[in-house]
Amino acid sequence: MSSTALDLLTRTDDPWRVDGRCNDLHGSLSHLFFADDVVSTARAKAICGRCPVARQCLETALLRREPWGVWGGELIEGGQIRPDRAPRGRPPSTPRPALVLEEVPVPPHLVGTGT
Repeated sequence: MSSTALDLLTRTDDPWRVDGRCNDLHGSLSHLFFADDVVSTARAKAICGRCPVARQCLETALLRREPWGVWGGELIEGGQIRPDRAPRGRPPSTPRPALVLEEVPVPPHLVGTGT
C-alpha cells in the first residue's frame, strides 16, 4: 500500500480514532460494527470492550448523532444508545439472557499500528 493510500485511511478529524482496536487500516472489521445480526453486534462489542479509546468513540458518536452501528461498545440507532437488538423471529416465552461473546482474536498482520 502506498503512503498516500495509508494517509487517506488514517486521516481523521478525531486523532484518537487511529488507536481504535477496530481500525485495522483496511476496514476489514466494519461488517461487524454495522451488522443486523445479534452475533456480529456482540463480536463488535467484544472488540470495543478492550479498546483504549472506547469512551471517546462513544462520546463522539453521540455528539455526532451517528445513525447506527456499534460505537464505543454500545449499539447506536438514531443517534441514541439502544438496548441490544432482539433476534429475529417469535419472542421466547421466557426471556433469554443477553448474548455476550469473547473477542475473536485479530491476526497480528491485520492490526493497525496506530501510527
